[in-house]
Amino acid sequence: MTTFSEPSALGPRPSAVWNALASVPDPEIPVVSITDMGMVRGVSVDGEKVTVTFTPTFSGCPALHVIRASIEQAVRALGVADVEVRSTLTPPWTTDWINDAARERLREYGIAPPAPAEHGLIQLEAEPTPCPRCHSFDVRMTASFGPTLCKRMYVCDSCKEPFEGFKSV
Repeated sequence: MTTFSEPSALGPRPSAVWNALASVPDPEIPVVSITDMGMVRGVSVDGEKVTVTFTPTFSGCPALHVIRASIEQAVRALGVADVEVRSTLTPPWTTDWINDAARERLREYGIAPPAPAEHGLIQLEAEPTPCPRCHSFDVRMTASFGPTLCKRMYVCDSCKEPFEGFKSV
């Protein structure tokens, strides 16, 4: 378990809050954090009150309550009693906010990371998606929707492995 520094009488430093949030896993993909995914939009420390603003990856995300509770728990672990967690849909989350290290961890986990989004719009046509295992583009989509609405299902015809691929949004 990660230990964080104790807050001062005026509350924790924003960097300590960001560090705590970096340990909060995405509830659906535990190899990346909510900060890796670009969901945390802001941290504000006002005296002993900490406010965290986040944007969910999907407005109807069924894990919103889990994300909110995990953020609150991570900040409270710093010794902060007054925590406010706000969610915002503006601007809408985009896969372009996923950092490079997280993209590599997704690939290693077996999920093809998304291609760059174009103009912040959901792409109706599936972009070329390489297999995260063998890197071949000889893949075929088997389902437009995977275990979550943000992913598609594929099979690689080179290595014969099925995999999930993020949609670009």
